[in-house]
This record gives sequence, structure tokens and C-alpha cells, in this order.
Amino acid sequence: MLEALRGKLKIPISVDTQKVALAEVALGAGAEIINDISGLRSDPRLAVVAAKHRVPIILMHMRGTPRSMQKGPFARNVLRDVLSGLRHSISVARKHGVKRSQIIIDPGIGFGKSFSQNYELLARLPALASLGYPLMIGTSRKGFLGATLGKNGEPAPPEARLWATAATVTASILNGAHIVRVHDVAEMAQVVKVTDSVLNKL
Repeated sequence: MLEALRGKLKIPISVDTQKVALAEVALGAGAEIINDISGLRSDPRLAVVAAKHRVPIILMHMRGTPRSMQKGPFARNVLRDVLSGLRHSISVARKHGVKRSQIIIDPGIGFGKSFSQNYELLARLPALASLGYPLMIGTSRKGFLGATLGKNGEPAPPEARLWATAATVTASILNGAHIVRVHDVAEMAQVVKVTDSVLNKL
């Protein structure tokens, strides 16, 4: 699939993996970005791969593992927890030869945070942006939006979270995000374009 897409897309392909062997194969087949949801906690050698291929690596903060992250306990101070985790991930990446210009950070909205903590992180993104690295945010259709919009104890379904996603994309950009990860690309491209126009006037 990656080999077939090589040269046909005008945008870089990102591979979401925590595995060194998979990253090596994907980069060899045309991927240009590594996205590690474990922030190098799963396998620090992924940083060596990024350094060798000179590709960007997205370091995400996740409390726990995908299976345990929403079972708690959640951090008592979410901002401090995320800052500490990201600083550690950045340190590991740099120690393995990754250049500053290759690093993108992601606070991991929805990954080991309570619904309330997700909103707190969005409100306090400038503190994360102060780390000095491009900031990626992924809120699209996530569970905390469904909980906010839900009725009678039932969360709103993912397909009903478009406008909620738009609100968080806008807030993210205004608070310092450089990249947003979304499902509804055409709609969110409009949101981004208008938000950037506002931001450029500040």
C-alpha cells in the first residue's frame, strides 16, 4: 500500500507504530513520519530509527497503556504529568540522536486523562507550547466530546461530534497548536483556515 502511494500524494504519510521493525519497513516503503503514542516508553530504539532516516517523530503522552489508560487512577495534576512525560520523551529522543527540528509533541488528548482533564489541557496549551516544539492535537470525535454532548446518560455517537470537534480544533489553534489530527478533513480545513485568519490579526 505504501509503495503504491509513493509519489502519488502531495502530503507526507505518517506511520503510527511503537515497533522498530515496522517503522523501518514503513519508512523504506514511503512513510515519512513516525507517530509513537507511547512517547518512546515502549521502545526507545524507535528514536534511533527516526535519527537514522532523518524523519519527524511525534512523541505523544499517554498515561498507562491503551488497555489500562482509561481505568485510572488519573494524574492529580494533569499539566504537570504531561509536561514531565513529554520532557522525558524529548530527552530520550535527543539522547538517541534525534534533532530538535525532527520532534513534534502531542499531549495525548483522551489517552489516560479524565474528560475534565482533556478540557484543562486544551485550555492550557500555551504551557505545552512553551517547551519549544511543534504541537499536535487530536480531539476529533473523541469520547470526552461525546460525554459533553450526551443525553440521558448516553454519549453522543461519534458521527454527531462534528461541531464539538470544530470547537476544540479552533481552541487548539488559538492556544498554540501547529497541527490538528482530524477525521472530517474537508470540514476541519475550513475551520483551520478561518481560525488562522483570526489568529493572524492578533
